[in-house]
Amino acid sequence: MTGPVAALHALSAAELTAAYQRAELSPVEVTRAVLDHIARWEPHLQASYLLRPEQALEQARASEARWRKGQSCGVLDGVPVTVKENIATRGDPTPLGTAATHLVPATDDAPPAARLREAGAVMVCKTTMPDYGMLSSGLSSFHPLSRNPWDLGKTPGGSSAGGAAAAAAGYGPLHVGTDIGGSLRLPAGWCGIFSLKPSLGRIPIDPPYTGRAAGPMTRSVADAAAMMQVLSRPDARDSMSLPYQDIAWASFDQGVGKLRGLKIGLLLDAGCGLPVEPEVLAAIQAAARHFETAGAIVTPMLPFMMQAMLDGMDHFWRMRSHLDLAALDPADQAKVLPYIRAWADSAAGMDGKAVFRAASQFHAVRVASVKACAAFDYVISPTAPMPAFAAELPSPTNDPLRPLEHIGFTVPYNMSEQPAASINCGYTAAGLPIGLQIAGPRFDDLGVLQVARAFELIRDTQRPWPQPPAA
Repeated sequence: MTGPVAALHALSAAELTAAYQRAELSPVEVTRAVLDHIARWEPHLQASYLLRPEQALEQARASEARWRKGQSCGVLDGVPVTVKENIATRGDPTPLGTAATHLVPATDDAPPAARLREAGAVMVCKTTMPDYGMLSSGLSSFHPLSRNPWDLGKTPGGSSAGGAAAAAAGYGPLHVGTDIGGSLRLPAGWCGIFSLKPSLGRIPIDPPYTGRAAGPMTRSVADAAAMMQVLSRPDARDSMSLPYQDIAWASFDQGVGKLRGLKIGLLLDAGCGLPVEPEVLAAIQAAARHFETAGAIVTPMLPFMMQAMLDGMDHFWRMRSHLDLAALDPADQAKVLPYIRAWADSAAGMDGKAVFRAASQFHAVRVASVKACAAFDYVISPTAPMPAFAAELPSPTNDPLRPLEHIGFTVPYNMSEQPAASINCGYTAAGLPIGLQIAGPRFDDLGVLQVARAFELIRDTQRPWPQPPAA
């Protein structure tokens, strides 16, 4: 089952824990194999932060001892995992992607890191992000430039840049990122992996913020479902978390029959931002035909977002960042990426009325999203209107006054609190992945996983995962 040692990095969480249980593999040899694989990729991708092999091996040895005693912690014990660097880990600084942050060790694990540690997962490293998580790219004033393993000239996306690159490159099976407007799904789409932005509060997070969610980034729906068993456990620190539910995450695979009779909305126009590029449009339409062939009822939707909604959220976030940067010492302000500074400082002249009108667009988006989706069981759309863009660019437009023109499909579900996933549905002629977004009703995280799994079974043949360049 396991194949040669060189392939251990590519095994799923379920395959690993089954092999541990049968004593066919040990967490130590798997962790060593993952670390060796990372060593081949990392000079090219720059996806990691705090890569500390000895600490990872220490965790693996503790897991190995538990398995030998028949005292495993469950479905993730001994499974390699990476965590986005803005998710605090005890004793480690949390730079938030920017050189402006003073590096102070965190006193506690944030909830996702705490749950993974309790579950016995082996944290091999943390992963990179752009300044303050406010870019959909791997460009950072603190971290080296992160790149996309499918094409090193392209971005992995962001803000969960390193996590997406790590998942696609095989830095082990499990990765955790965060999302406030698409920061899980956009890089997932551009790196050809799976990611779920859960319902707001399904995975406790600290600090909580309107629209902010943590979620799994994996190569398969199965691995994401395994992570949800652990990440969704309660934590009182999140004042916005949902009451805990013992959801049957293991029932994520209902087969293709899950799709029969489902009412699927097909959204091909976000109503705002950049137009969908032809290769992306063709891939999403092909995915819709697969849904129809499987018995779903697919109905085209009219756009429900408007440019004023996107602009309002953008301007509110500009003011928030403007105030955050203004609170820094001038020397620290100068360390922030110029693109971010230009974007934030453009809000300097906004008065109270303008800020209120901008803030009101968050609720407008919420109302419009829920209303538009109410007629359907699930809604499918492009994850992004374009494939991955140049690695060096902060955004597809490279314009700080038009920075969010690519999030029109993803950001609505942050504001409506609905679960939404990205799964690969095709490739461009140049071989870049194309993401399909699947959104469901609020709280129906399991249903989104089940629909994504059904699509995983019927989508076109996937290309082999990228391999490290020859030394």
